[in-house]
Amino acid sequence: MNIQITSRKFKAKESLKTEIKEQLKSLEKFNDEILDVNVILSYLHLKDSVKTVEINLAVPGKIFSAEETNDDFGKALTKTVSKLEKQLRTLKSKRISKVR
Repeated sequence: MNIQITSRKFKAKESLKTEIKEQLKSLEKFNDEILDVNVILSYLHLKDSVKTVEINLAVPGKIFSAEETNDDFGKALTKTVSKLEKQLRTLKSKRISKVR
């Protein structure tokens, strides 16, 4: 799995990058054919400091995408990864039903 992390308008800390990689490794349970993962972190300096995590995940033949906005990168990352888990589970169940 090739992981690329892009942070827009700020420099991401190493601890955030490590957390992202750890959470993305958990997706390998659902599909071990993950080729590329692009993580885009963006941060807007408003009153409420809006933080957005967008993840694009490529498996052979499909590209999955999920995005979440929150006031904390950790919470947004967790919700985004859970959305991708759901998409990968759906793909896995469709493949199993086609084999039968």
